[in-house]
Amino acid sequence: MAITITENAKMQINEMMKNEDEQSVNLRFGVKGGGCSGLSYALGFDYDITDEDEQMEVNGIPVAIRKEDIPIVEGTTIDFKQNMMGGGFTIDNPNAIVSCGCGSSFKTKTNVGSPEKC
Repeated sequence: MAITITENAKMQINEMMKNEDEQSVNLRFGVKGGGCSGLSYALGFDYDITDEDEQMEVNGIPVAIRKEDIPIVEGTTIDFKQNMMGGGFTIDNPNAIVSCGCGSSFKTKTNVGSPEKC
């Protein structure tokens, strides 16, 4: 399996899915170029699945990942953490060798992306 979704993340995603058409929506996870380290995570909902996508069910959540992104995110854990400042999703990617201070931009040994100025 390419990724792991923790129980906390699953509960938050299920809550957010209540605002979507739960029968046909997928959690879309992947990467895009940009950010100070070169790659940024993309996380959202998507109804359109193409031949370029891999569909899977992770902890009861329907997930779509572009096939070209799978080697970059393989082994990633998506979690949701709540603290006094609020809450948010955290992404722990074992393939990331460099991450920026905000935690949403990274690069891997084989993919540096397209870094932007912060």
